[in-house]
Amino acid sequence: MRDSQQFSFTEGFDTFGVPDALPQLPLSLSYRESAIEVIALLDTGASVNVLPYSVGVQLGAVWDEQTTFVTLAGNLASIEARGLLISAQISNFSPVRLVFAWSLSDDVPLLLDRMNFFLEFDVCFYRSRLMFEIRPKA
Repeated sequence: MRDSQQFSFTEGFDTFGVPDALPQLPLSLSYRESAIEVIALLDTGASVNVLPYSVGVQLGAVWDEQTTFVTLAGNLASIEARGLLISAQISNFSPVRLVFAWSLSDDVPLLLDRMNFFLEFDVCFYRSRLMFEIRPKA
């Protein structure tokens, strides 16, 4: 991809101790006057970006100020979540606005998904080479 950045899969072990590799992306999140560096999992099967509770708190978000309720699905269906709009920057790309389902739990991963991460970036996965490539949308 032209004007793209490559990242390596993160190798480790799944919950059963089986070796695995995951597409984890370092990025900077900003909200109001705060910014933090995080690692997020790219999840092509997730329908919404998901933010753990403590990450939102670190950014200075206040739970009771968020009035948009979000219904999570799958194994996260029982967790309460609210919408939170955050600025995100990957590598040297221009910042983008991402909508997150800010969960009332830290037992969730920071996920980047189809709505709206994959609308802002084109991503190619090269699993056999343990790398992926990201390019901002044209």
